[in-house]
Amino acid sequence: MSASRRSGTTELGPDEPEPDGSDLLAALLDGMDAALCAFDADGTVTHWNREAERILGWTAAEAVGRHGFAGWAVRTADAEEVEARLMSAMEAPGRQVHEFALLTKDGGRVLVRTQSAAVRGPDGKPAGVYCAFSEVHAQIDLERSIALSEALFEDASWGVVLVDADLRPAVVNAHAAKALGTGRTSVLGRPLGELLSQGVEELESAFTHVLSEGAPPAPAELWVSVRTPEGERRRCWRSGFLRLASPLAEEPVPLGVGWLFQDVTEAKQTEQEAALLRFRANQLHRAARAAAECEDPGEAATIHLDFALAGFADHALVDRVTGGRLVDGEEGPVRLIRTVATPAGAPGPSILTGKAGLPVRYAEGHPALQCVERAGSVRADAGAADAERAREWALARQWPRDAVHALCAVLRSRGRTLGVVTFLRSAGRSRFERADAMYAEDVAVRIAMALDLEELTGRP
Repeated sequence: MSASRRSGTTELGPDEPEPDGSDLLAALLDGMDAALCAFDADGTVTHWNREAERILGWTAAEAVGRHGFAGWAVRTADAEEVEARLMSAMEAPGRQVHEFALLTKDGGRVLVRTQSAAVRGPDGKPAGVYCAFSEVHAQIDLERSIALSEALFEDASWGVVLVDADLRPAVVNAHAAKALGTGRTSVLGRPLGELLSQGVEELESAFTHVLSEGAPPAPAELWVSVRTPEGERRRCWRSGFLRLASPLAEEPVPLGVGWLFQDVTEAKQTEQEAALLRFRANQLHRAARAAAECEDPGEAATIHLDFALAGFADHALVDRVTGGRLVDGEEGPVRLIRTVATPAGAPGPSILTGKAGLPVRYAEGHPALQCVERAGSVRADAGAADAERAREWALARQWPRDAVHALCAVLRSRGRTLGVVTFLRSAGRSRFERADAMYAEDVAVRIAMALDLEELTGRP
């Protein structure tokens, strides 16, 4: 290195670049995030940038031209060892990494980590050494950040996705790729709509909000449907969002969104099932309390039916066996009379009907007749039929025209079949499941007891 450089960072030697090149070099050195100094082959400081000045307090004018660090940047007792470590880089291949304490201008000590390497002249021989250094805690923070990023994208037990400003995945970890039903590379750059059939709008809205407003204060639980070769899977993901901004810009420049999520489907389903069980148990309790105050057992039956409908079905029917009861083993055709029905129009309390005693025109194989014959619950639905065919399906079974899902539960009391209760759901609800059948059977027991009591008391 030229000795004329020793007096400052902007001096020019006879063989050095024109002023424009020198100014550019000085700007590059001073703009670096790491502290940098350089030594010629004799160990004299030739370069000293602003970050080195910030860390140690010595200006370039005070540092350039000094021989080594002895007595000013390093304790005299340590100077020989430090200089030997730094200058050994001239003979060693690649970069050398060391840690040692430097002195600040005000007498303090700073532990730094250095990376030093040889500077070679035009003839290829070592002409000096450059040394980049930073405070150890800053270096450790950087290494921790890098290590955290690598761990998140390799070993994390929850999904991590970096979404770019166009709302498309830019980096995906293994857990997230598995949750999305695809590979880590095949998901990159693809619209989320190609991976999810439901929940895309909610996710993209969340990303847009984070880009503009920042991270939300708490995680969000989002329900999505994931497309897989086996079909769609309904999942609940507890998601957290972070806005990513460039650390290199003075003003925050959004780079995208960090999306972290964990599958909580089983926990949410368990929570929902528990809440549903509590609600239904509470409805049964309230219905029993209200029915106990009724003088008319038939009215008590309608109360049980009305309480059961809340959150469970849209319509309900109670059909009684002609003659009042059917003894087990009794043969012959079963005929049913409509006894209780919910209003066909606007919602309202159930209505007692069937005073004329006319049987309902149920065709052979009707779910209500099957329920009576089997003395067990029967489920039926219109399937994937369009609206017109679903309407025809309901009307053919003597049900309200908007019914698409049906659940029939037998009315049994004292070893006899009294009839059947039918719960109906419209297209806006899901089909009846086994847990629904168990609840309907509980309601049916209470209705059957009320109807049996009505028969015992001789009421019509």
